[in-house]
Amino acid sequence: MRQQEYIPQKYHPVTSELEHNISANNTQPVSTDLKLESTAPGTKFQFTFEALQPGLFRTTFSSPTHPLPPHPSTSRPAANFAHLKPTSQATSNQKTITLGDVTATVDWQDCPRVSLQLAGQEKPIHEDLQFRSYVVDSTGVAHYTRYKRDTLHVGLGEKAAPMNLSNRHFILSATDCFGYDAYRTDPLYKHIPLLINATPEGCIGIFSTSHSRGTYAVGSEIDGLWGHFKVYRQDYGGLEEYLMVGKTLQDVVKIYANLVGYPLLVPRWAFGYIAGGMKYSMLDEPRACDALMDFAEKLKKHDIPCSAFQMSSGYTVAETEPKTRNVFTWNHHRFPDPEGFVAKYHAEGIRIIANVKPYVLANHPEYEKLVAANAFFSDPRTQKSGIARLWSAGGGESGEGGHIDFTSKAGFQWWYEGVKALRTCGIEGIWNDNNEYTIPDDDWECALERDNQVSDQKVGNHIGIWGRALHTELMGKSSHDALVDLEPNVRPFVLTRSATAGTMRYAASSWGGDNVTSWESMKGANSLSLNAGVSLLQCYGHDIGGFEGPQPTPELLLRWIQLGIHSPRFAINCFKTDENDNTIGGVIEPWMYPEITPLIRDAIKRRYELIPYLYSLMLESHMTAVPPQRWIGWGYESDSEVWTPEVMAGEIQYWLGDTLLVGGVYEAGKEMARAYLPSKGPEDEGYFNLSSHAYISAGQWQNITSKWQDSIPLLVRVGGAIVVGKNVQTRSSGDHRFPSVNVVEDDYRAVEIFPPPPDRKSQVYSYTWYEDDGISAKLEVSKFTLEYSCTSTDILVRLRKGQDNRYIPLWKNLDIILPAGELRPVVSEALMETCVRKEDSRMRTVWTMLVA
Repeated sequence: MRQQEYIPQKYHPVTSELEHNISANNTQPVSTDLKLESTAPGTKFQFTFEALQPGLFRTTFSSPTHPLPPHPSTSRPAANFAHLKPTSQATSNQKTITLGDVTATVDWQDCPRVSLQLAGQEKPIHEDLQFRSYVVDSTGVAHYTRYKRDTLHVGLGEKAAPMNLSNRHFILSATDCFGYDAYRTDPLYKHIPLLINATPEGCIGIFSTSHSRGTYAVGSEIDGLWGHFKVYRQDYGGLEEYLMVGKTLQDVVKIYANLVGYPLLVPRWAFGYIAGGMKYSMLDEPRACDALMDFAEKLKKHDIPCSAFQMSSGYTVAETEPKTRNVFTWNHHRFPDPEGFVAKYHAEGIRIIANVKPYVLANHPEYEKLVAANAFFSDPRTQKSGIARLWSAGGGESGEGGHIDFTSKAGFQWWYEGVKALRTCGIEGIWNDNNEYTIPDDDWECALERDNQVSDQKVGNHIGIWGRALHTELMGKSSHDALVDLEPNVRPFVLTRSATAGTMRYAASSWGGDNVTSWESMKGANSLSLNAGVSLLQCYGHDIGGFEGPQPTPELLLRWIQLGIHSPRFAINCFKTDENDNTIGGVIEPWMYPEITPLIRDAIKRRYELIPYLYSLMLESHMTAVPPQRWIGWGYESDSEVWTPEVMAGEIQYWLGDTLLVGGVYEAGKEMARAYLPSKGPEDEGYFNLSSHAYISAGQWQNITSKWQDSIPLLVRVGGAIVVGKNVQTRSSGDHRFPSVNVVEDDYRAVEIFPPPPDRKSQVYSYTWYEDDGISAKLEVSKFTLEYSCTSTDILVRLRKGQDNRYIPLWKNLDIILPAGELRPVVSEALMETCVRKEDSRMRTVWTMLVA
């Protein structure tokens, strides 16, 4: 792209239409915003700054030639300072606003320059680059800020490993990166221009609301004159950014969630094993429906529970040449009775998540009808519907057709009706796939026929400024709305490959796309998950074993499953390119290596045991925006070691909730893993190794033995707990629609606790988890808190129920499970009697407590 930087100068204040006069003492108004206009010849650029909420500030930089984003990915929130009383001071070229513990200063002696400083800190947490802050660049803009070296930068939705984005350059766009390199490919599938800089002193997040493509240089550009800087470049339009300041990552992520929306509720069934594989739905002989029923039979034969199946787009392939994928159609040879097939899968306890793609090939039976209805983009060169090369059959095969323009009434409605038809057929999940909108020309035109695409700015209708990613968001909305309108009382489940900040208001889950089979890919996936989590993609995971590439070895497959069961989303889905038949591909099946099938079965059953823990973390995510899967420095900011390069890379370990520290082995033949055990300070009670049953002190690197046939490195916090359930698929208590003999009632609950050894002084430990009916759109959550303390001779436990609990679970008793080797009896504080003792198959002592 041509660089045509121009820096407007000579700004002066003008009367602000945004101004909020908040009274500090009910009599004296306090101005909490600022509007500047450049008076340099030939420019009409305006800059605004406003304090909106504690820790949240908004800036804009625009002109008639560079208008604000016409469809921002979030709307501007109303100013609300709660109990805080802002103050402000102004001179001829500077204004300072203090709100709570944040002081914002805007200096416009040359060009506008914003700095933000936390109370008690010597230096600003954020500072624009002097003389080169807000810049016009051809059809777009750029924003330059100071770069803090040797600190942590995270976010941007989903970027190649490592987790720390510092000293790197990124394309802000999305593409269909089939078989990508987890450490080198850019861009990947998400377009979320959120960058958070985390330091021990505090954190600053910057979020742009534009869907336009761009780039982010996170310290990767250095200049002798300008020094070390970050620069966000946006290809089209003016700038609208939100600045978010907090003391910790959690503070900033919550402010961001308040701005764009919290993660959606996810149905409980989506936390089980989700199977998949393109091969099954591509088969003509045996027919796809029969192959899929055979898969379900094999699950029963091998005693492996499964909650859902991702049905690839082979069900839409035309029965006659050219055999291309025609979305919202059925291949009636492969599926003679779609409704009957879906009902049979429901009877097996397996839900269907159907693949849909937002484009229509020219041989689709409804293509001409959609062209006539203006459902596609327009190409100004031809004055006709835009034609693109689109994936059509096997790997790398394509045909001509058009992308659905979701700003078109006809396009949006056609999609909405297609999703409704799939749901009416019995399909419960919609898999929005191939939705990166890799359109070749910024000048293609959008219809802009829907109400929310009306803009009072003269922005034109080309996709460059409205953004390809806008259609990813609107596709999510169309799928979501169709499901909600059919079943308003049931949580919709939309799975999306590509995403924007706004997409996740409609899609409940996402994943890392078409990864490749390798040890490096498994390792790099951890970093992708952690950046996704702070970007609010919190029901997220990866295709276990690799989507593309060679079949995994038994060792790699088992290691990956052991790791994958400890993530919010657990799915095995792939297309292994087959040189003999590029349309079908190979699959990964849990029983593909008989020598490890029992170990894979045990791992998947452990996944089902963990569902109450994982589901509770999802409910917390929905209520608080805390990601279930977290960087190990989350909550341990006072530990200086978490700020070292190796830990900030986020590649080898992570927290799953507050209790479980998950590690991994990322090389073939290795039986030792290195892990850091973060510390909260001198009183930290350390960790317990679930494999060796040894206690380990916090605040140190530790080599952990981990044989691949046994387990990956799993450590738990001393004083922590994990709520668990049955090791089979259970029915959500609110879901009465699809009874199945393979699904049992969710009437068992236990808590695994990890007390200190008998010779240590104990305190009262507390663990809280949440439950609801697992399916309802309206959240009615119940809270349970287990407290326990220890002496040298026994363990005292007490269960507290939330005062506002409305959901009543089916379980009536609570088992307390102690680590192997822990022999102290468990005493119920409520009854002041020892609980009933038994042992489980893992040689752990289990004590049953009656729950009043």
